[in-house]
Amino acid sequence: MSAEGAAPAPAAEAPWRRLSARMLLVHPVQEVVRAMPALFGLVVAGSGSGQGGRWALIGVALAIAAGTLRWFTTRYRVTPEQVQVRRGLLRRSLRAVSRDRVRTIDVSANPLLRALGLVRLTVGTGLAERGPRGGGVRLDGLDARDATGLRDALLHDRPRSATPGGLTAPEAVAAETELARLRPAWLAYAPFTLSGVLTIGAIGGFLLNAADDVHLDPRHLGVVDRAGDALGGVPLVLAIVVALLAVALLVAVCSTAGYALAFWGYRLTRNPGGTLHVTRGLLSTRATTIAERRLRGVELSEPLLLRWAGGARCDAIATGLGAGRGAERGTTLFPPGPRAAAAHVAEDVLRTAEPVTVALTPHGPRARLRRYSRAFAGSAVLVAAAGAGAIAGIWPDTVWEGALVTVPLAAALAADRARSLGHAVTTTALVARAGSLVRRRAMLSREGIIGITLRRSFFQRRAGLCTLTATTAAGRQAYAVADVPADEALRVCDAAVPGLLDVFRAG
Repeated sequence: MSAEGAAPAPAAEAPWRRLSARMLLVHPVQEVVRAMPALFGLVVAGSGSGQGGRWALIGVALAIAAGTLRWFTTRYRVTPEQVQVRRGLLRRSLRAVSRDRVRTIDVSANPLLRALGLVRLTVGTGLAERGPRGGGVRLDGLDARDATGLRDALLHDRPRSATPGGLTAPEAVAAETELARLRPAWLAYAPFTLSGVLTIGAIGGFLLNAADDVHLDPRHLGVVDRAGDALGGVPLVLAIVVALLAVALLVAVCSTAGYALAFWGYRLTRNPGGTLHVTRGLLSTRATTIAERRLRGVELSEPLLLRWAGGARCDAIATGLGAGRGAERGTTLFPPGPRAAAAHVAEDVLRTAEPVTVALTPHGPRARLRRYSRAFAGSAVLVAAAGAGAIAGIWPDTVWEGALVTVPLAAALAADRARSLGHAVTTTALVARAGSLVRRRAMLSREGIIGITLRRSFFQRRAGLCTLTATTAAGRQAYAVADVPADEALRVCDAAVPGLLDVFRAG
């Protein structure tokens, strides 16, 4: 048995309820899909005696029975103090979350659930979610209307009345205010996200594994042979250019498809009850609700290619939402799109434009020098290793000559990283910007800062620099102002959290 929060409320306060009976059509399908490797093994094992089909049918029947039993042994209830879920037959478990610990509500639905009018509702509780089992509870199979009522009741905490599913919902919910909505023109930014690279890698790995299982050599396929023959008759440089263009086109197509699947139907709204609501998704929909009282700032993220295209994305810094990666992260407030639109969303969410538009203080020539020295150090090691290998005859001189290309690339990277450095303290937020491959401008609420760390390495002490790290209970939990002059770091600390250093000065 596992539980979180206070002791479970008395059963008389609220009745135990089952998930929607339509999950009897979903759970068996899910169990059969999960059991496919085992079913395949049964077919192979029984093929020698001619009983493979019979064993497979028995396995399917057992999987369907397990899915049906899963519905009968799962119940939940919502009391004034807790959300409780009870599961299991032989091994019973009870997971309970105190309502005052609810940070976010995530509502998602895959195509099968959508076809049946069902959703999966996940109650997020914050840092505990990073554990192996998570700190929240998941209700896999609620009616969509009941899920909306439960979401509003848990986050808005208003007077409630019964809904058709027996849950509680606010008596009156005022109209939402729309902050942003997806425009089809934003699909043009999808190829610059490089998400297609991951998609191609995943599909390619799956196909290669499948080909290996059936002992198929892809090089012997007719399409591959014809492509190899066609490229073999052209100059090497032209063949490389054609191959790169084909890969770039494939990446662009996959990135655009992935963008549409993840963000189609995107809409950001503010509810008068004090929540931000993000909905998105084409085949599988996802709706994330964030209580504004848990919001500790926003972050504008600009990956290199997206920045060149004039784009950016905006993520929430909120308790209960970790800084995940990829399109499935729960922190996304604005998908990759025009930077001006992303900045406008950040201003609306923060209810002030000052952290977004304030001019940042540069970190000075010593911080810039550290960027160049670190970049050139890596390039020098690579060039030296390539040169030593060429002298020893391990590889041809072209390898050493190619390594020299990293020198101007290192210079360009260092210059861009130096330009990105900057910080500011506004009336409401600590602003820190850094990064090159992914430039991030974090705007952390001063009220959300719970501590500041000043750290100096040996080389930073020699340069008179230090790294100021503001800690918070939200997002990545630590936001750094890197390589800032020591006196400036003290000024920033005093401005962001007045009086924090007084005790040390008194000592």
